[in-house]
Amino acid sequence: MIEVNDIHKSFDNSHILKGVTTSFQKGKTNLIIGQSGSGKTVFLKCLLGLFTPEEGTISYDGKIYTDLTDEQKRDLRQEMGMVFQGSALFDSMTVEGNVKFPLEMFTKQSKSEMQDRADFVLKRVNLVDAHHKYPSEISGGMQKRVAIARAIVMNPKYLFCDEPNSGLDPKTAIVIDNLIKEITEEYNITTVINTHDMNSVMEIGEKILFLKDGLKAWEGSNKEIFKTDNETVTDFVYSSDLFKKVRQMYIEERN
Repeated sequence: MIEVNDIHKSFDNSHILKGVTTSFQKGKTNLIIGQSGSGKTVFLKCLLGLFTPEEGTISYDGKIYTDLTDEQKRDLRQEMGMVFQGSALFDSMTVEGNVKFPLEMFTKQSKSEMQDRADFVLKRVNLVDAHHKYPSEISGGMQKRVAIARAIVMNPKYLFCDEPNSGLDPKTAIVIDNLIKEITEEYNITTVINTHDMNSVMEIGEKILFLKDGLKAWEGSNKEIFKTDNETVTDFVYSSDLFKKVRQMYIEERN
């Protein structure tokens, strides 16, 4: 579980986060949404420990990040998995090499242990025959699955995803969404996803945090977001005809 209490973050004279308070539960897919410039990326980097808020606290299973020693912070970071926008795979490494990389960097496992773990996570993301291929030799959807495998190879407590569906076709995006949700539930991970994809909101948004101008404008589930009367949220969510129709369906069902 991650608990965020009244965090503020500024750069020069620009106040980006203006007192955000929320929490993200274990075993749930927690989504952060909002327009460009709303503070989503800065918020995610604060959760990752890359930025330190000037005010407020962030706690990981009861441990306040700023109270930890440098060694404890390093240990915590090793409990975090990250799926980057664009996958961020090493072009010069095979699929297997990319997945083994965190194990080689941060563990003292034997080669056979690393191999077993890499085999396991690649099988888990349905990539059993791609070990010796290079990123340039596989599709975008397969690259994303490699990125997920690498993110979970250290068996993290916390999984962060930055626009995981970026550049994917709608069908593949749904596959990636469902894979992230399955892994989250299966391993009881606290998963936080930064996204602009409203299909992801509909499919896997068990908890949604909506940021606007650095403030928490709304939070709730994917079922609740289609019922809310919050105009800030509805203006964002129903900017397309498709989601206007979805909202109308929910209203009709409710009546």
